[in-house]
Amino acid sequence: MAVRIEVPTVLRGLTDGQREVAGAGADLAEVVADVEVRYPGFSAKITDEGGLRKFVNIYINDEDVRFLDGLATQVADGDVVTILPAVAGG
Repeated sequence: MAVRIEVPTVLRGLTDGQREVAGAGADLAEVVADVEVRYPGFSAKITDEGGLRKFVNIYINDEDVRFLDGLATQVADGDVVTILPAVAGG
């Protein structure tokens, strides 16, 4: 299944400056693994051995995957995956 991944500015160095990349898979974990093949280092920026990194928010069609099935969240053809790193400061 082909999905569109919206890449935040902070990760575009890994995707050759592209704002969007395509990914394939039945769930979010497979999509991330598919993107990792073309853009090494991508996966390490959004996941760790425990799953999703604490300060990275991922949405599939505007639904936060933390309230769904995390990396096991199913995707369908045409879905949009949005990655939003948390912003902090003051």
